Amino acid sequence: MSEQLLTILKFCVLALLYLFFFRVLRAVWVEVNPPKALERGGGGGGPVPASAPPAEGKRRKGRKVPTQLTVVEPADQRGRVFPLAPEMTVGRAAGCHVAIPEDTFASQIHARVYGRDGQTWVEDLGSTNGTFVNRAKVTAATAVRRGDLVQIGNTVMELG
Repeated sequence: MSEQLLTILKFCVLALLYLFFFRVLRAVWVEVNPPKALERGGGGGGPVPASAPPAEGKRRKGRKVPTQLTVVEPADQRGRVFPLAPEMTVGRAAGCHVAIPEDTFASQIHARVYGRDGQTWVEDLGSTNGTFVNRAKVTAATAVRRGDLVQIGNTVMELG
């Protein structure tokens, strides 16, 4: 091999090595510094009893706009209810509006549920195991309705 070709290969390997380190540092940075939406802490907060009435302004007859997330699986978490906020995150991190720390297959900040133009949307935030709506993998923001099942890790929640 010529010396020029070896020099080019060295630079390529060095560039790949730097790219790898950049990706690792970026992943660590995201885990250590959660998004600003989590630091504000507004919105859902925590689970509420299933008998609690829906939030004021969300009760509209004839509309299929969901007002809460109810855990369906796993069995030991069944019945946990989280009221929907205009924008909320779901994941294992304590700062998430819907915190599921017991689910080791969920990412720290796994997905985002938000409302736009009278519809509710689910978006995967680059999780390792993916987000599913009615058993279909979410690749972009997906509109959801009442009765749809959202799976994050091993946790399945129904929009109600």
